[in-house]
Amino acid sequence: MDNAVSAGSATSTWVLGHLALGLTLLAFGIGHSGVVDGVTAVAAVSLALYVGGVALFLAGLLEFRAGESFTGTAFAGLGAFWFTWGTGVGHQVSADAAGLFLVLWALLAFSLAVGGAGAGPLVQSAYGLFCVGLLLLAVGQFADSTGLTKVGGWFAVVAGLASWYAATAALAKWPTALPRRRAAGRGVTATG
Repeated sequence: MDNAVSAGSATSTWVLGHLALGLTLLAFGIGHSGVVDGVTAVAAVSLALYVGGVALFLAGLLEFRAGESFTGTAFAGLGAFWFTWGTGVGHQVSADAAGLFLVLWALLAFSLAVGGAGAGPLVQSAYGLFCVGLLLLAVGQFADSTGLTKVGGWFAVVAGLASWYAATAALAKWPTALPRRRAAGRGVTATG
């Protein structure tokens, strides 16, 4: 098995940032999915503000300082999202305004997923899943659909697990890639 972790993962800031992102995404997603009775997204506000917002934003600044522009952009940008989301929860806004907010931040997650090829498949998947989750949550807001909101929450949960695993794997030196299988007919080429 390949025990290598993605580029940049050797830094403690990278690990801290992905743990913060993973835990915040898990809380946010669980709250939206409704999987735990009585737990809503509002329960994630403190975690979103301080862990996802402040800690992740600071990790982004430290990554910028270390010359890691992609990870710095990801952490600082997502830290701004979490802080903004956490401070806005409970304020009266229209469903359309909430949906537009989620679509705009989905654009950031999309940019991170597309630009994250060098960050490794787990990290790139976390950003891509978060993008899909935000889009589903946005459509759920626009359409007043509890079902889409729950599905969007599940995408955020899986994104959180991917980010958490990437950070935990870097700490524990767990594998981050599946072993490659050898082709059955080595040397045989397909024609066509």
